Amino acid sequence: MKISLDKRAKVLLAIFLVVYIVVGVLNAIYLSKQNMGEAFKNVANRWVVDLPFGKGIFSRINPLTIFMTWGIMAAIILIALRLRKPQVVPDRKQSLVESLLEFVYNMVEDAVPDQRFVRPTFYIACTLFIFIVFSNILGGAIPGISIEANAQGTVEKIHLFSDTWFSPTADINTNASLAVFVFIISQVFAIKSKGIKSWAKSWFEPIPFMFPMNVIGELSKPISHSLRLFGNIAGGALLTYLLAYMAKYLFLPVILWGFFGLFVGVIQALVFTVLAIAYISSALS
Repeated sequence: MKISLDKRAKVLLAIFLVVYIVVGVLNAIYLSKQNMGEAFKNVANRWVVDLPFGKGIFSRINPLTIFMTWGIMAAIILIALRLRKPQVVPDRKQSLVESLLEFVYNMVEDAVPDQRFVRPTFYIACTLFIFIVFSNILGGAIPGISIEANAQGTVEKIHLFSDTWFSPTADINTNASLAVFVFIISQVFAIKSKGIKSWAKSWFEPIPFMFPMNVIGELSKPISHSLRLFGNIAGGALLTYLLAYMAKYLFLPVILWGFFGLFVGVIQALVFTVLAIAYISSALS
């Protein structure tokens, strides 16, 4: 298959390559002056800010998670506004979006037993997939701004283009929120589909003695759902940063970012979405 680029795309590609090479050389010079202990002393720490009210974990936030989440949502809304008026004869961008939506819809239609909930589940699945894909690619394939904080959550350094943007899905709080949302909506759909009596009865099937096991089984779903995505994205980001330091940034990172950001990022978004559809389908069965 031959890929043809128009003049604008060629200019943008040339600018990207020039900027990447310049930034790569600068980072290679910078990283060569750091030993591994200095480069990785705060790598596992998060930028945490205590709110002026309350105490404990519920009064602390990670500002990067909030900024990046709202930035991604704004970007998705802008793209959706540009695509809100489909053409009769679709171009390549519209064809790609339509193919993606059709793929997700067919997957939902085959999995969800109650046809009344096919369209709502489709909306949920598409929203999850698009948001997670944007987050994973931004945090695994695009150089950007990263914050280095100490164990107390205080910012020590701000790095420009020596690491990828911070991905919201690298924060367990984001993934846990999405997983809990899927769990709650699956139970709401189950109540609407079966009725509250049949739904309550299902917790005691096949025998009443299985009630504790059914509760544990259901509660384990959002836990595993969130930890799977968090482990892959956060672990991939850490591995990329480690190998980038060892290669002095110059040649290897672009391959690593392409692998973890595009391939692994898309796959993990698809896995999270498929599991969400499976959990909703299981609750409706």
